[in-house]
This record gives sequence, C-alpha cells and structure tokens, in this order.
Amino acid sequence: MKLIIVESPTKAKTIVKFLSSDFKVESSFGHVRDLPVSSIGIDIENNFQPKYVVPIKARKNINKLKELTKKAKEIILATDEDREGEAIAWHLSEILKLNSKKAKRIVFHEITKDAIVQALKNPRKLNFELINAQQARRILDRLVGYKLSPFLWKKVARGLSAGRVQSVVVRLIVEREREIQKFNTQEYWSITADLENNKKMSLLAKLNKIDNKTIDKFKITKDEEATKILNNLKNNNYQVADVIQKQIKKSSPTPFTTSSLQQTANRWLGFSAKQTMLIAQQLYEQGFITYMRTDSLNLSDNFLNTAQDYLRKNLGDNYALTTPRRFKTKSKNAQEAHEAIRPTEVTKTPEKLQTKLDANQYKLYKLIWQRALASQMPEALVKATIIDIDCVNTKYQFRATGQVLKFDGYLKIYPEKSQEIELPDLQKNEKLNLIKLNKEQHFTKPPARYSDAGLVKIMEKYGIGRPSTYAPTIATVINRNYAQRDDNKKLAPTEIAFIVNDLLVEHFPEIVDYQFTAKMEDKLDNIAHGKAEWQPIISEFYKPFHENLEIKNNLIKKENIMPEKKSTEICDKCGAGMIIKTGRYGKFLACSSFPDCKNIKSLNKENNNKSEATKELEEKYKNEICDKCGASMAVKTGRFGPFLACSGYPKCKNIKNFSGESASTSSIGITCPTCNIGEIIQKRSRKGIFYACNQYPTCKTAFWYKPIKDKCPDCNSLLIEDSKKNEIRCSKKECGYIKN
Repeated sequence: MKLIIVESPTKAKTIVKFLSSDFKVESSFGHVRDLPVSSIGIDIENNFQPKYVVPIKARKNINKLKELTKKAKEIILATDEDREGEAIAWHLSEILKLNSKKAKRIVFHEITKDAIVQALKNPRKLNFELINAQQARRILDRLVGYKLSPFLWKKVARGLSAGRVQSVVVRLIVEREREIQKFNTQEYWSITADLENNKKMSLLAKLNKIDNKTIDKFKITKDEEATKILNNLKNNNYQVADVIQKQIKKSSPTPFTTSSLQQTANRWLGFSAKQTMLIAQQLYEQGFITYMRTDSLNLSDNFLNTAQDYLRKNLGDNYALTTPRRFKTKSKNAQEAHEAIRPTEVTKTPEKLQTKLDANQYKLYKLIWQRALASQMPEALVKATIIDIDCVNTKYQFRATGQVLKFDGYLKIYPEKSQEIELPDLQKNEKLNLIKLNKEQHFTKPPARYSDAGLVKIMEKYGIGRPSTYAPTIATVINRNYAQRDDNKKLAPTEIAFIVNDLLVEHFPEIVDYQFTAKMEDKLDNIAHGKAEWQPIISEFYKPFHENLEIKNNLIKKENIMPEKKSTEICDKCGAGMIIKTGRYGKFLACSSFPDCKNIKSLNKENNNKSEATKELEEKYKNEICDKCGASMAVKTGRFGPFLACSGYPKCKNIKNFSGESASTSSIGITCPTCNIGEIIQKRSRKGIFYACNQYPTCKTAFWYKPIKDKCPDCNSLLIEDSKKNEIRCSKKECGYIKN
C-alpha cells in the first residue's frame, strides 16, 4: 500500500478518484504541529528555536496516521505547494518519524488526474528554504504578538492584540478615517447645454473652455457665477468647431492572481476577502480550479492551447488569437513555476458545473472561468468621438464626448460595466439649435473608507503581507474589534483602534511602518529563495524591538494613554460617582469605588433605562403566573425585544412571548437561510433548546445555538450566539468567524 497524505478530507476524496487501489489517501486535517497557545513557545536564548506541540484535537488523527505509515511501503506527502504546505509536510515527516528513503514529497498546481500522475513521476525532497521562510514568519509574528499584546493590556485595555501585519493594516484604516474627518467639502458648478441639429438629432455638451483655456471643475464655485455665465450663453448661435474620432483598444484583462481575485470578487460579487478564499479553496480541492494562493500570471501551455481551440470552436476565429497571449508577472518575488488562477479544464463551463456547486461557488467559478478565457481573447474596439461646439461670438466652448463599441472581443465572455453614449453624425461648422441650458451644483466627496478590495490593493501596493495573508489579516482586524463593517460593508475603525494605533505610531514606529513591513517581507522571500538564513533576520529584528519594549514598559503610564473622565452618573449600587472609561469595545461607565464596587454600565442610555413600552408591559403582566412552577413571571428584554420569563430561574426556565405562546416553539423572527420559505423557531428537546426551520421535515435546517439577524461579514451565513462562551460566531463551522 502506498500512502498519500494531504491537508483536507475534500482534497483526499478528489485525489483518490484518480488513483488505483494500490493507493490510500488520508488527510492531516490541517496543521499537525504548531507553537503552543498557552506560552510563547520560542527559546529566545537558544537562537530562537521554536518549541512545537501537537494540538489535542490532532492527536487522534496523528495516531491513526502513525499506524498507517507502519503498513505503507511508500509514504507521499502531497500538501499544498506554498510555504505553509511545505511546513505541514515537514511537520508530518517529523511527527511520523518518516525515513527519507521511504517518504517522498510531491507538488501540483491543480487536482486533476494528469497533474497527480505527473507529480507522482517527479517526487522531490522537502524544500527547507520554504520551510525556514514559513518558520521565520511564524516566529516573527509570535514574538510581536506575545510581547506587544501584554503591553497593550497594561497600558490600554485587556483583550487587545498587536501583530506585525495586523497593526499596519489597522494604521491604514485609521489614517483613511482621519482623511475623511479632516476633509473639507468644496462647492462647484457645472454648465451643460442640450443641443440639436436641423435633423432633430440631439446631444448633451458640457462647458469646457473659457477664453480658449480648458476650465477645471473649480472654475465656477458659486451659484451667482453660474447664473451670470448662463445669461451670457442665452440667445446665441451654436456651431460645431471640430469633430475628432479615434479608435481605442480596450486591453484584455490578465488572469487572476490571489490579490486581483479578492478585489474583483469584492467589487462584482460583494464577497469579503475571507469568503472569496474560502470558496476558492473549496473549488481547488474539488479539482475545478488551480491553486488559489499565487501572485503569478503564468498560464500552462496546455491551457493556452485548449483555450484557443475552445474559442475557435464555440465563438469563431474572430474571438481567438493566432498566438496565445503570455503575461509578464509584475510581482518581483512571484514564482513563475506557479500559475495564475484558472479553471482546470476549459470545457468545464460554469453551466456544466452549476448542479455540482452551491450558489456562491458557481458565482466565483464563473468569474474565474470568464477571466481566464478573456485573457486569451482579442482586445475590444471602441469608436470614441469628441465634438467641440462654439458659442459663436463669445468666449465659451462646449464639448460632447461619446463612445460606441465596434467589436466586443473579450467583452463577449467577460462583460464590464460601461455606458455607451452615441453622438449624432455632425460635420465641422454645422449649426446647432440650443434647446436648454442647465446649471448643476456639486460638492467634492471625501475619500471612501476601504472596502476589502481597496484594502487588498493598498496592501499589495505597499508590500504588506503576502497573497496568502491578505484575507486572514483583514478577518483578524475585524475579529479583534479594531474595525467594523459599515452599512456599505466598508471598514470603519473603532474607537480603540485610534488609541492603539496612535500609541504604536508614537512608541513603536517600526512595527507600523509601511516600508519596514515591506522590507521584512523581502527578507522572508530571500529566505525562501535560499539567499538568507532565518535566525540572523529574527535576531536583527528582535534585539532593538525588545530593548524599546522594556523602556516603554517603564516609561508609559496608563493614565496618560487612557485618561478617565468624570460623569454626572451616580452608581446605583453604592452611591459613588461613575467615571467614563474606555475598554476593548469602546467607552463605558464604571464605579469610581472599584475594586470595592465593580458596577459597570453601558454609555448607551437606551440600555441603562427601561423604555416606557417595557414599563407598560411590566404593569400589564405584573400578576402573570408561571404555568410550570407557579412562580411569578417577569418581563425581560432580549436581543429581539421583551419577553416573559419565570422568576424562579434557573430552577425553572419557562419563557413565553407576549402572545402567550410557549417560547419552546416561538419564532425568533429569522427566515430560514436554506429554503427561504420557513422561519427559524425555538424548540425544546430532551437535550435542551435548539432552533430549527418550521418547514420540517421538508427542510431540516437546525442550530444548537441561537441564530441572530446579523450575517457573517466573511461568508454571509447566519451568525449564532454562544452565551456560555460570550461570543458570536458563524453558523458555518468551516468559516471560523468569531467575535467576542
């Protein structure tokens, strides 16, 4: 028996289909060894040697793999081709004590029969340059996180964290917010004219020149100025001064890299970076696309040739190229042996796979398929027209612009949003009739908050992180409460983000410096390419960082960073004054007699004071008796409003809504996300309360934890509330989103 070990069960199921019964394919279920959670796990005095441990949840599977390796005549490590995958392969070889003669390492860019067979013919040894680069990143991140986070706990608030890449991204978000806050809106006006020729063919032209000088948008800043110009333009003749026509080529897009896929999926499909990578991973492991963590624009010869055959056969010769198009990768550290993200087979069209994919998988696969094919198609041709129009015997000139698509080229498969404006066929010196003059007021807008697409783009531009770290870094920033998504899904910094960022910028500038972070990424790439050793790079970073941390620990006082403010509120438990403090989740009221009195309150008065409606309900139901134990019922307020609960809690857990219906079968006001017909209701079983669709048995959707109306910011699934752990998390286990 030949044993192949991969990271995920899905990947294992796909690969086993391509192999004979001589092979057994097993999964490691992700990382099998890592730094410990409870301690730093690095022997700093011993040249930064890591102390790896096997997580408890991995031990059972490791024992199973150990038994299988004893029976196997050959062991093949087939984890992903990047640094993370190479590290997992190394950890497996260490834990399983694999003999180098017995164990082999194979890599592939796609999970297809040809790719697997080819990889098995060309095994290699473990790449310790990649392994060391991954180790160096992990150790660097652990040193910053484990040393700087406790500093933030002492000087700012418990539960905060800092990270080598995370804190730089927080700085980006905070600085963009400050740009927005400082922005001064400017007023400006534009003037347009509705014109037509003698054939009643109309066009809209915009005032473009005054005294033969092109005006900028701030030329007219007041209504009075616009009105004066309008009066000068009335009762005048208009004549075509010039007609300029030219053909413009719209270049075909490049195939997707990790970065461009995340950006486009965010803009076109509304997916977060994390959601995009989660779905792309599923598509890769099912064998539908190539490896999704890449910054290469390279495409295999086989794909280039089959793409041209497909285009000729299905769209015609006009939509194919005589020579396949090859793109030069811009990223200086990209590995050309890797490929861009593409479908594994051109003939697997989105329509053919639609029944095998869920809705989001289909959308992303279609986007990848379209983009890869479009990269191998001709440019689109656009006829652009510019018409300059004189207001005769005045100093004013207008301009109308339009464009018409003459040949769609790659747009036939990959349609981009663009508005065609077709102008009438006018001749130079042709006279035009004025139909109407218009003036319009405008105001400049501040820069927008970062979307996932915008943040990934700027991270790539500055060299912050790598393609594999963009999505998890954004997710971490949100999970650690440094940013929240606004109504437009843009990233808005929290109050604590400003405080932490300002502290780090002032006292640890190298940690949040864009260039420093980018240079560190270059050093990690040098390790991966065998140009540098990892320990000296860690040592060079750690010594000045640690010395500065020691100084700042003694120098900085919490009261200077987080000054407390007096409030007019009186503690309702001891009568002392309340003070305003700032914690991980923002400002709150705390008793000034702490630690003798530990009373705290939200600053939101709505949460502190009962509404008139609640008081009315208390009066109405003051004599309500529990039908299960005979105790009185009390009005309580939960996430979805007031309800009745037994005063004998926790001995009696009876609750009711105000229709008198038992809460064990009451609706929680959420439509079932699976069938989109039923409602999620609270039910009770022998094991306790659970939540399920009321269309059972037609729909069997159920949750052990209470779903809430908010959607997961990463994958758009329902969020569930775990009151015991005091956290909200995604109902999809594989997503992993958690918010405390």
